[in-house]
Amino acid sequence: MAEANSMLSLEALTFQSARAALEHGCAAIAAGETVFDLGGVRSADSSGVALMLAWLRKAQAKGQRLTFINVPENLTTIARLYGVDELLASA
Repeated sequence: MAEANSMLSLEALTFQSARAALEHGCAAIAAGETVFDLGGVRSADSSGVALMLAWLRKAQAKGQRLTFINVPENLTTIARLYGVDELLASA
């Protein structure tokens, strides 16, 4: 497994930060990152789940497997509510 990055030093995965976070995550995937450590994320909303799914699609399009670690509990709860928690867990 690749060494985990600090997921772009992002503190928020929210509607307000979504565009920058998407670009930053896609750049990390393009650079070969396969493990996103979300431990530094202090604020997240449903946009965070959408970002995680978009990053998964980007990685899959490159034939990579993306893994998320230290996912904040509120993102896990939102993903479960939307029924996509298994998609994110099996990434």
